[in-house]
Amino acid sequence: MAGAEKLVTTVSTKGQVILPKAIRRRREWEAGTRLLVEEMPEGVLLRRAPAFDATRPEDVFASLPWTGEPKTIEEMEAGVLAEARRRHARD
Repeated sequence: MAGAEKLVTTVSTKGQVILPKAIRRRREWEAGTRLLVEEMPEGVLLRRAPAFDATRPEDVFASLPWTGEPKTIEEMEAGVLAEARRRHARD
C-alpha cells in the first residue's frame, strides 16, 4: 500500500467488517474470497487462504491407480519436457 493511507471501518453487531474497496481491489479479493485470520500482538492479519489444504508426499503417494509397467526416469523426464514444450508453445 503506497504511503500511510489510513482507512477506517466498523465492526457490525454480527461481528462483520467491511474491507474498503480500494484494499479489496488491490488485493484482488472478490466476493467469496476465503481469508485466513491470524491474531497478532499489534492487531489482526488477513491473508488469502490457500486453494488446497497442505499435503505431504506420504499423504498422496500411490493414490492414483496404475496398471501398466513402471515408467523409467528417462520416460518421466521426456514426458515432463514434452508438457513444458506444449505449454510454452501455447503462450
